[in-house]
Amino acid sequence: MTAARGTAVVAGASGGIGAATARALADQGFRVIAAARRADRLADLAASDPRIEARVLDVTDQASVDALAESLAGEDVTVLVANAGGAFDADAVADADLETWQRTHDVNVLGTVRMIKALLPRLTASGRGLIVLMGSTAGRGVYEGGGSYAAAKHAVAAIAGTLRLELCGLPVRVTEIAPGMVRTEEFAVNRFHGDADRAAAVYAGVAEPLVAEDVAESVAWVATLPSHVNIDLMVMRPVAQAAQYKVHRVTE
Repeated sequence: MTAARGTAVVAGASGGIGAATARALADQGFRVIAAARRADRLADLAASDPRIEARVLDVTDQASVDALAESLAGEDVTVLVANAGGAFDADAVADADLETWQRTHDVNVLGTVRMIKALLPRLTASGRGLIVLMGSTAGRGVYEGGGSYAAAKHAVAAIAGTLRLELCGLPVRVTEIAPGMVRTEEFAVNRFHGDADRAAAVYAGVAEPLVAEDVAESVAWVATLPSHVNIDLMVMRPVAQAAQYKVHRVTE
């Protein structure tokens, strides 16, 4: 049975911000479809909360996206959180591995577009649709070693702005959430190819970086606003981070 607030689809929900967002939206009365590649993690998430239903999804595979959309026929889909993404290198552009750049673009950019195309008819039909694109402060500023990720997140920002113009007059809101320093169990580790020490150094001395639940709370807030209210962009950072290059670190 569909919840009063409708069905929220969260892509990239197997951990970190995605899993926290699934829980936060369930707490707000949505029926939540948590979708991602890793079936074991999704099963654990769904087992922890009966309001969350797990669906295996690979946003880089059109057939997988289409199958998810078809499974939602007849559902009152009111929210799409396009959260699947990530950074997969920290190399200079001159040293770029083009396969990594392609993977970064396919997951963050093309995966987002695939999900929007597949679910937009249902979101429009709901009369109160919301698309939340998970951007980043890297989509608003660049830094050394961040070329592939910054390029992808700049593209996500462009999609959000373009989509808002193109959907003007339709009952679908478009919000971009752009977090800064968020400490999750996997993001930095994936970027540094499993090097836990390099990953830990990103957050060294930062007393309180953002955590996944902070970002999830912002998504839930946007999703529960009246349907005529659109939050175009939310940039959020920990207090310790004034900008990409300005981070207060405590040293002993």
